[in-house]
Amino acid sequence: MGVLMPTYEYRCRDCHNVFDRTEPLAEHGHRRPECPKCKSKKVEQVFTPFFAKTSHKS
Repeated sequence: MGVLMPTYEYRCRDCHNVFDRTEPLAEHGHRRPECPKCKSKKVEQVFTPFFAKTSHKS
């Protein structure tokens, strides 16, 4: 069975850049990513609707 790797959306509080980051569930929340545009550590998670993609048909 593979590791679940959800994508999280973040917004930089310094330059207002919005970016996505794929993280394993076990690592999410342990440290904040830095903004890829300005390298700031002042980022916050943007909460978006969650959806799961599976290989099973309903």
